[in-house]
Amino acid sequence: MENVTLNVSGMSCGHCVKAVEENVGKLTGVNSVKVDLASGKVEVAFESEKLSLDTIKETIDDQGYEVK
Repeated sequence: MENVTLNVSGMSCGHCVKAVEENVGKLTGVNSVKVDLASGKVEVAFESEKLSLDTIKETIDDQGYEVK
C-alpha cells in the first residue's frame, strides 16, 4: 500500500471534489481518495503493484485539473 498527497490546481467547488474522488476512486488498485478543496490537496491510498502514480495523475488531468 502506498499513500501519496498531490497538489492539484483548478478545483473550485464541490463538483470538482466529486469529479476527482469518483474518477480516481474507480481506478483498479485505489483504496481511498480524499480531496481537500481548501488546500488543493488530493490524498490517495493505492496498491502500487496494480496502479502507477502516473495513471492517477493522468486521471486527475483528464478531469481538467493540474497536478503540480
